Amino acid sequence: MAHLGLDRNTNTPVVILREKDGSRVLPIWIGPAEASAIAMELQGMKAQRPLTHDLLKQILLGLGGDLRRVVISAVKENTYFAELLIRRDDNHIFQVDARPSDSIALALRMRAPIFTSDQLLDQSGVETDEPSPDPSLEADKLKQYLEKMDPQDFGKFNP
Repeated sequence: MAHLGLDRNTNTPVVILREKDGSRVLPIWIGPAEASAIAMELQGMKAQRPLTHDLLKQILLGLGGDLRRVVISAVKENTYFAELLIRRDDNHIFQVDARPSDSIALALRMRAPIFTSDQLLDQSGVETDEPSPDPSLEADKLKQYLEKMDPQDFGKFNP
């Protein structure tokens, strides 16, 4: 389960992946453009023209591909890594290196599951007894934050 919010300490977007049948969460700090793409999909909003993740979805489908899953695979020096596992019509599965934020945005659009390992959750996850946050409240805060941003700030994100 994925939620979006703002890190109150750094005032930057963070996607929170919640363990399916557990109490751990994996926070991944992301850039504002990716946060906007994820927030739009979580809220069921569609852009007038296809965004990058919408375009990638259409290309994958058009070429006979299917996103089987996203795997958040590692963290090195505070940078997370992810892979897309894509199946082609001939049942050949191949792996593509990708940023977690882009992977999550694409997984949401293609209704693909998002996985990580217990080892990564042990290393970087956070134990929580808090119930899942109300996604609409978090999305509203994030929307307000993104609306106030100057487009020139996109790409200057450092966690």
